[in-house]
Amino acid sequence: MSETTGIGLPGSPTTLFDHALRLHQLAPGEPLHRDGEPYPDDESHRHRKGPRTPEDRHSVGKDAAFILDAHFARSSALPGELADAFHDIHIPIHPNEHIAAAAEQADRERVRQTGRWLVRHGTDRCSVTVGLALLAAVGTADDIPLIQTIGLLSNRFGPLAAHAFESRPGGVEALLWLAERVTGWGRVYVVEALCRLDDPAARPWLLRRACDGDFLNGYFAGQVATVARLHEALADLDTDSEMVDHIGRLLHLMSDCGGMGLTLAHYPHSRALLEAHARHVGSLSPTNERYFTIAVLTQHLTTEPPEAAGCTATQQEALRDTYLEVLDREEWTETARAGFTADDNRMRWLADHRAPQLRLRAFPDRESDTEE
Repeated sequence: MSETTGIGLPGSPTTLFDHALRLHQLAPGEPLHRDGEPYPDDESHRHRKGPRTPEDRHSVGKDAAFILDAHFARSSALPGELADAFHDIHIPIHPNEHIAAAAEQADRERVRQTGRWLVRHGTDRCSVTVGLALLAAVGTADDIPLIQTIGLLSNRFGPLAAHAFESRPGGVEALLWLAERVTGWGRVYVVEALCRLDDPAARPWLLRRACDGDFLNGYFAGQVATVARLHEALADLDTDSEMVDHIGRLLHLMSDCGGMGLTLAHYPHSRALLEAHARHVGSLSPTNERYFTIAVLTQHLTTEPPEAAGCTATQQEALRDTYLEVLDREEWTETARAGFTADDNRMRWLADHRAPQLRLRAFPDRESDTEE
């Protein structure tokens, strides 16, 4: 980030941009804590019952577009006049055809200046959202730092930030910067935009870092595997432990994302990915994440039919045996037990929810525990 900005006047409400920037400066390379929530305008939104989403989805955004049309029709109107103009109407957080049309029909430079003012100085999320929508429609490369900063509040502003970068030169680099610093729904919006662009410059990141382990990654895990051409990169696993771990996350997510995204049953290279992961993960040192991933995959291979993993019955059995051999190793068992003792949520889940037929040395049942 190259843009530096000041702070608001003493006693003035905190702008959402300054709020995002301050939190970003505390941890420049990481997602904002709790996605930056609560926002400075939380009090005025927390108990608000409306406005409701229009029943006719085609009319969503028309109210905002009407206000924008009236504003831009007055040549003397200043951006600040829109600071509180949208609080009482429904404002979509995703790209909207009506707001985009209002932006494109007016003088573009004036629209850009209005969008920049609302994003930079807005103290109400509704007006900031409209400002970001204007920049997504007619913004330039000069707006990238501004959009990146407000996009860090990704649960609210991620969809429009991703859309703005997806349709602009330099967008891949801007999306990659943002992708490293958002999680949850914000990561879904940004990674899906990267997948739609299908740019070779994004593939190394998609291969190794797209999935951060959040459940919502299931919406895009299959897209990442497909767009990154993961099956073509398997030969590199011998020297790329980061990719081995990432493949483990992808496989875990795709084993249990029915209704969200592409599952192992429908991904054409599932068996090849599972076999490559099984071959290489055992050569790495054990960690709680690696143990959990292998255990969950082993459970899937134990309880689901072979076709759920894109395998034959013989291939499924071989994969299960390979994973179980790793889980049974003394060092891996000790790592899992230490994680359980330290109250690691993943180890606790395995101890409580593993399949009855999945017997793990790290978590013996009560009968076995008594016999020991």
